[in-house]
Amino acid sequence: MQNLDLYYMKQVINLAKEVALDSKDIPVAALIVDENNKIIGKGINTREKECSVIGHAEINAIKEANKTLESWNLSRCRIYVNLEPCAMCAGAILQSHLSEVIFAAYDIKSGALGSRYNIVTKNLIVRGGVMEIEAQEILGNFFKKLRE
Repeated sequence: MQNLDLYYMKQVINLAKEVALDSKDIPVAALIVDENNKIIGKGINTREKECSVIGHAEINAIKEANKTLESWNLSRCRIYVNLEPCAMCAGAILQSHLSEVIFAAYDIKSGALGSRYNIVTKNLIVRGGVMEIEAQEILGNFFKKLRE
């Protein structure tokens, strides 16, 4: 699974880089992959663009995956994201029954899968730190530019 995790996380990182270039939104991206390793949902952070507090990458990816499968139940799927999900997104992940969350950078400010909060059930597999340095670099550069 480790090679697959790296493969999909590289795609997430590249998508986050695109967000950083073209948007005022924090460069967070997410992919949802089904049991056949097919991408069924992509999402980027659109909070600023859409003036919506729920415009998080994970929520947008979940919505796309729901449409793809024509179901709210994503129990045979996993989500990849470059930043540890917040409490709202962790709740949506649990409600959609995703089986795994693989994230890159830990979020000590508002991460809800172990850093700040721990909204995890026994049925959810969580792996953090996959390509963490690359994700931190993208996020760090974004916030550095924002402060300038």
